[in-house]
Amino acid sequence: MSDKLNRRDFLQKSTLASAGLAGLPLTAPGFAPLPKKERDLLRVGIIGSGLRGQSHIDLLLRRSDSTVTAICDIDDRMIKRTLDLFKKHDIKAPKVYKGEQAYLELLEDDTVDAVLIATPWRWHTPQAVAAMQAGKYVGMEVSGAFSIDECWQLVNTHEATGTPLFFLENVCYRRDVMAVLNMVRQDLFGELVHLECGYQHDLRGVKFNDGETAYNSGVEFGEKAFSEARWRTRHSVHRNGDLYPTHGIGPVAQYININHGNRLLYLTSTSTKSRGLHEYIVNHPKGGPDHPNASVRFELGDIITTVVKTAKGESIIISHDTNLPRPYSLGFRVQGTKGLWMDVNDSIHLEGISPGHQWEPAASYLKKYDHPLWQKHANDAEGAGHGGMDWFLVNDFVLSARNNTPPPIDVYDAATWLAITPLSEQSVASGSQPQPVPDFTRGRWMVWENRFGQVG
Repeated sequence: MSDKLNRRDFLQKSTLASAGLAGLPLTAPGFAPLPKKERDLLRVGIIGSGLRGQSHIDLLLRRSDSTVTAICDIDDRMIKRTLDLFKKHDIKAPKVYKGEQAYLELLEDDTVDAVLIATPWRWHTPQAVAAMQAGKYVGMEVSGAFSIDECWQLVNTHEATGTPLFFLENVCYRRDVMAVLNMVRQDLFGELVHLECGYQHDLRGVKFNDGETAYNSGVEFGEKAFSEARWRTRHSVHRNGDLYPTHGIGPVAQYININHGNRLLYLTSTSTKSRGLHEYIVNHPKGGPDHPNASVRFELGDIITTVVKTAKGESIIISHDTNLPRPYSLGFRVQGTKGLWMDVNDSIHLEGISPGHQWEPAASYLKKYDHPLWQKHANDAEGAGHGGMDWFLVNDFVLSARNNTPPPIDVYDAATWLAITPLSEQSVASGSQPQPVPDFTRGRWMVWENRFGQVG
């Protein structure tokens, strides 16, 4: 296997071969590939050098084909931690841009070829739009959008400038997720009918801390807190919907070719009551019923359930569950006419192969159908964040940006997945009324083939 093989190439070859359409063009209308610079060192600017940005920087500095030439942040403590990373790797310190609008100066820096955006959610779109307008190859971290208009801003800017946007959804690179994608492409589950996914992660210790330690240390949020609790928790105070859908919908969208022969049509969302965050504050040793935050009213329901209908007839259930005690799980279920896989109990059942009406452990199947990229690069990914999948994400970003090729997870994927958040908020607010999902490809999903290899 070539060292240049990436997830996009694998999907392209496997799907096109099965469809007999290997001669189709590899670019979408309105997508202008930039000249290749295969031998150049990729010079990356980091907008947002908090804990997530630092994770990306650490991986970039370990590579021989990339470096970080500039960073931008507003927090002195995070800037110092970031500069310490450069000392650790014995690499020249980057230019430092400090301030809320300083990213605009970074985007004018001619020592920056590409940018990674890892700021709080509300900054993602304006910074990505500005970066595309500046002609910088863009990597944008995940979240949910604040409005449908915001999603259109990303699409319209990309189409106006031709600048690529890589949506940094790392779960698309998770080992079991990619093995199941391999199984889907080889028709082990038959025609897919129903899928489930979500973000089921006890974030109480992330949404609150003591102002000094990022996780599991107190009940403060906002100005008195540190790291994510400074900004993320406020979304739970003021919003009620699926605030973080892309970890789940990203892999599921790949399984059923969303935007590439299929699309999301509409969704409905339902919210439970909100109890978990209040109980956490009241029962925490550093909190209690008299703590000021015990009087805060949290709008976010403890569990948000979203049901999506697709153009090809599949149903998708997306769960958002971050305020209650529970083990981590994204709740994947992939079910078709020949069987199903579920990640909650690591189980699988394939008709004619598994014992009748019985689950089997999925481990042997996941090993047999391990994705070629994981087979080749598992050792390279060892020790990288989130079980190694962050290495694959950064690797694809660097390869795509160095060669100025379309990203495997593009602006149309980003807009579609991000839109679930405002649509779910609208549905909850309207008594779970259906909300149509815009076609951000403007109908091109029926006629063009994407870098992932999904065919319209």
